[in-house]
Amino acid sequence: MDVRPAPQDPSRHAHPRPVRRAVVIGIAASVALVGAACDRSGSTSTNPTQNADAKDVTLTITSNSIAGGKNADEADWYTKYVIPTFTQQQKAKGVTVKVTFQPSGVDDEQYKTKVALDLKSRAGADVMALDGIWVGEFAQAGYLKPLTDVAGPDVTKWEGWSQIPKAVQANVSFEDKTYGIPAGTDGRVLYFNKKLFAQAGLPADWQPKSWQDIIAAGTKLKAIQGVNPIQIDAGTAMGEATTMQGVLPLLAGAGSEIYADGKWQGDTKAVRDVLTFYKQLMDQGLSSKTFQQAAKGRDQSFAAFAEGKVGILLEGDYFWRSVINPDNGDAPMATRDADVGWAYIPAREPGTGVGGTDYVSMSGGGGYFLNPNTKYPQQAWELLQFIGSADAINALLDGSAKVTARQDVNAQVLAKDPLLSFISTKVLPVTHYRPGLAVYPQVSQALQQATADIVSGKSVDEAAKTYGSAVDKAVGGADKVSSS
Repeated sequence: MDVRPAPQDPSRHAHPRPVRRAVVIGIAASVALVGAACDRSGSTSTNPTQNADAKDVTLTITSNSIAGGKNADEADWYTKYVIPTFTQQQKAKGVTVKVTFQPSGVDDEQYKTKVALDLKSRAGADVMALDGIWVGEFAQAGYLKPLTDVAGPDVTKWEGWSQIPKAVQANVSFEDKTYGIPAGTDGRVLYFNKKLFAQAGLPADWQPKSWQDIIAAGTKLKAIQGVNPIQIDAGTAMGEATTMQGVLPLLAGAGSEIYADGKWQGDTKAVRDVLTFYKQLMDQGLSSKTFQQAAKGRDQSFAAFAEGKVGILLEGDYFWRSVINPDNGDAPMATRDADVGWAYIPAREPGTGVGGTDYVSMSGGGGYFLNPNTKYPQQAWELLQFIGSADAINALLDGSAKVTARQDVNAQVLAKDPLLSFISTKVLPVTHYRPGLAVYPQVSQALQQATADIVSGKSVDEAAKTYGSAVDKAVGGADKVSSS
């Protein structure tokens, strides 16, 4: 479970170890899970006190990592730190526990399908690493159950909950119930080039309070020859990046999440507000059609930013850590620390963000979950707590600076990195996550197409209506879609 998005797949949204980002859910896996959701064949009763007093215990952990291969560092962490340390702690309590790590090193969809089939047959590892976007899908299929159902009400007393922001806990939750412990996350901000801002007469501590403030800054940047004022991902070529680095944070700033209260956003005012903003960027020449439509447009925009040719860019902390990192970035920017500023993504207007907020963000991430079929729910919960402890996370980080789910760990490991500290302390409390439902990828594709329509010159009305029809079809009817 790599901490950095793979350079060859920049459409992914980064989040740090210990859980790898998932690509858009595979069709085969989705079909399998949807079918299970209909027959609930994965459902089973749970008994939190089963074998609670056992002195000889066998547990297993699985994740999509393998020694010498995919996410090798994480696999080594399980075998060299988690298992021996936890085993020793249990021995001191008079419990002999044998913990086995079940590695995997396959495509994310293959891993997802394997875990789903294990759970459907009431088998599989006791503790599982899963992407947060799968939670709702697995829960609806009956494959996952809330932690309180599996391990009892005392799970709410875990010390770690006080260190994990509620917004981050939401990534392992579904319908207000918690299914696991968050592992790691990320956040999205507006990056800007301070040198270009100085040339345009804009402040070095720029913080827009509305979308109009962004447009106003872009208008001033436009006066600088050879500069692309604003890059906010759009179109189908950028795939999920368009949704996560463009539509969804803007939609949250317009006061709506893509899925809430059992309904998806259709041809609503919020969606039209987002498309109107995109259209303003295109019509006023503030955003590059080349970046939005080229097969490798996102990479091109990264390189242009590093070369001082993009004024404002909306991205995740992956951009800071892995793209423009002056030491080993994909598009290294030697002057990054001096010339790159960052700001919150503002709501459309102050107070119009989801929940009445002034600022918004989107995050990715995953977590660790208990198999509801475990024979040792109490001991598996103890293992889960240990995996989510500050000591264990610090052991995994091994001195590297990456955003984790725990604020106490972040305060320590991010102290020397101002951008990551900003993400941890300021952005995570106002962030949002994608809905973990099987139909989400189809909705995401419809959003991407809507922005592509705007980039190609279609009207907001036409793009919004086409999007609304696509969502109705994707989710199974207008009764599942909000249109207001």
